[in-house]
Amino acid sequence: MLFPSRIPSALGVALLALALALIWVVPASAQAPDALVPQSVLVDGPDKAPPGFTVTPRAARRTVERLDEVRSELADHPKARVYVQLPMYGSYRGQYAVTFIDASQGEVVADVYVDGRSGRVLNVYTGPQAGTFLARGLKPLVGRSLNKPYIWLALAVLFLAPFVDPRRPFRLVHLDLLVLLSFGISQLYFNRGEIDLSVPLVYPPLLYLLARVLLAGFRPRERAEPLMPYAKASWLVVGLGLLVAFRIGLNVVDSSVIDVGYASVVGADRVMHGLPLYVLNDIHGDTYGPLNYLSYVPFVALLPWDGAWDSVVPAHAAAITFDLLVIGGLVQLGRRMRDGAEGTLLGLAFAWAWAAYPFSVLALQTNTNDALLAALLLGALLAISSPSGRGLLIGLGTAAKFAPLALAPLFATGLGDERRLRAWPAFAAALVAVCLGSVIFLLPEGGWREFYDTTIGFQLGRSSPFSLWGLHSSLDWLQTIAKVGAAALVVLVAFVPRRRDLRQVAALAAGVLIALQLTTTYWFYLYLVWIAPPVLVAVLGAYRGPVRAQPEPPAVPDAVPEIYAPALAGTR
Repeated sequence: MLFPSRIPSALGVALLALALALIWVVPASAQAPDALVPQSVLVDGPDKAPPGFTVTPRAARRTVERLDEVRSELADHPKARVYVQLPMYGSYRGQYAVTFIDASQGEVVADVYVDGRSGRVLNVYTGPQAGTFLARGLKPLVGRSLNKPYIWLALAVLFLAPFVDPRRPFRLVHLDLLVLLSFGISQLYFNRGEIDLSVPLVYPPLLYLLARVLLAGFRPRERAEPLMPYAKASWLVVGLGLLVAFRIGLNVVDSSVIDVGYASVVGADRVMHGLPLYVLNDIHGDTYGPLNYLSYVPFVALLPWDGAWDSVVPAHAAAITFDLLVIGGLVQLGRRMRDGAEGTLLGLAFAWAWAAYPFSVLALQTNTNDALLAALLLGALLAISSPSGRGLLIGLGTAAKFAPLALAPLFATGLGDERRLRAWPAFAAALVAVCLGSVIFLLPEGGWREFYDTTIGFQLGRSSPFSLWGLHSSLDWLQTIAKVGAAALVVLVAFVPRRRDLRQVAALAAGVLIALQLTTTYWFYLYLVWIAPPVLVAVLGAYRGPVRAQPEPPAVPDAVPEIYAPALAGTR
């Protein structure tokens, strides 16, 4: 047996207890940071060059103010103030960042980088790129080697290979998988910094996937054809092992830790040293739920953070662990959906698709916490038969990144085969206990108001050019309609259909998450990690090869015909 047939239902509780225990056993004498490390610092004296610089801040500012692009922006924003800063991240070290901010409109007007030794202007960012770091086409930061065509395309081929049937080129699964890959077209323009093209290209595949999973959830039907016409379980096991090794190797050798993973490690370190986690500041590293930071505590305890934004080893360890949990959860889910060898093969298909999916590799390459949410969602699906078990897992997801709360109505009902008056209270009690318990444990001095302002309030109020709503404010009316539709779907799936199987629950969960992503102002490619597992379960789980008819055993006559009586008598 390659994998255990069951996952202990108390696994989530045990991991949480371990994280809480480690908070107290880590020596308090370890070096603790006083605050989150800022991404840049203001220059103190305008006429004094910092150490290692030959150009003064005043000279850098004057150079920037003479640029035509900056003059044009300042003409439209006469109240903009200028700030000269020293970036403390990546290749921007050794440069001045001259930033113009119009506080009256809450907008970064221009962001210009000047070499601290030569005084040469290196980069000029205006428009959406001025205030949004990720809108600048930063391939070295987001994905690293994954952005090389021969790696991305090789993964895409591996993603498709087991499921392609050349005899049936128009199979629906071919289209489904190609749509999942089609986000790469948008990513290509994003890597070039062309967000006017990258943003609109996200919505057609999201809308297609929404339609597909809702159809699978509300009107499911099985397809009597093999999911993988040629692949064998032994091939998938070996290939999956090689894929996992490649993913981990790429992470160790050439990956970056973006602000998400960095903030998670810093937050865990602060919790371990008894420092306040939720504090109002300009960095907003405390914007996630408390469970996110608690989940990083074991990794920071085993691999202590050195206080710098460099390799941030605990973030790598956490991202790899979350990724492995997703792979294991997908295998288990396949075995839960089908019996015997058929279930194992289905689980391996799920895991293979995840491991080869370029956007799951992107989450691993940026060392974010997004795979944690995917792992907890898979845990909730595996615990579907237990109201308190699935309530615990959805509660853990909510306490980590808030968005899974939208799945509560769906998972409260589960498969629909339980008495709701009995299942809903058990589900709600587990969910509320996890959420309230984790928040109270780390509640800031400002109480619930400060917690809300630093987390949910900040996220709801943040702007972003990575969605149609952030890029084109004139579409607010359409966003409102989309929000109403998403809210209606959240409620509807609690009641319709009355009975559903595990594949339907996964499909409806994917539908709810996609609907939320269609309405959010801040969207990014890493959010595909949230929807990829349930989408794969919904679309791949529909295929079931035709069952071969078993030959009937020969009929046994009730009596021996008289014609054979003499012959039989001679054998006695």
